[in-house]
Amino acid sequence: MGEQLYGIIGYPLTHSFSKRYFSEKFEKEGLLHCRYELFPISEIGLLPEILKNNPTLRGLNVTIPYKQAVLPFLDGFGEGIAKLGAVNVIDISDGKLTGHNTDIAGFEQSLRNALGTERPEAALVLGTGGASKAVQFVLSKMEIPFRLVSRSQESDFHYDQLTEEIVLAHRLIVNTTPLGMSPNTETCPKIPYEAISQRHLLFDLVYNPEETTFLKKGRLQGARTQNGLEMLYTQAEKAWAIWNK
Repeated sequence: MGEQLYGIIGYPLTHSFSKRYFSEKFEKEGLLHCRYELFPISEIGLLPEILKNNPTLRGLNVTIPYKQAVLPFLDGFGEGIAKLGAVNVIDISDGKLTGHNTDIAGFEQSLRNALGTERPEAALVLGTGGASKAVQFVLSKMEIPFRLVSRSQESDFHYDQLTEEIVLAHRLIVNTTPLGMSPNTETCPKIPYEAISQRHLLFDLVYNPEETTFLKKGRLQGARTQNGLEMLYTQAEKAWAIWNK
């Protein structure tokens, strides 16, 4: 069997665990014909050049900041993706690029595990980018009302508008932004952490470092916390299933 190349596009990619994850998977499962590479591109317009220069490419992961920007480059979409408006997996077959989103399955499984039988009355979703779209999809499916927080006009709250009362009323807070991601580990979303209590669950999609400043601040207030590692592993296996259907 000829080489099968897989990879990830995004910028920067210094934080990505994907190459290590898939390289270890290929070695462990004896998939010697498979290889995984990082493709850090400073703009999404460089994607066609990557495809041209790597004819054995069979699949790509897509990460920050291109989960939405990549859409015009695709030839088709998996079920529900056109409506969702965000892609994190591309299947490449017969020269055609099909977009999928495995963040949905990854987040849902990890969130259900973290919540158990509990259902918070309301959630705050920090950020409105591509990852946020998957989180919003899952919360809607689970019938957990949510409000969006960002620095833009397309959200319900600006960070400066968050009060202790708002935080108290939203016992699930999900960070979908890259704030706190390695190497900028000291950064975190600007929210009133003093209002966090043991009744809260703080979920951070960031997985490197394993405990972000956002999660640490929540833990010190008594909150339960969940990072993005379980979500990463789940969505990676779903991506592999798509590439090998």
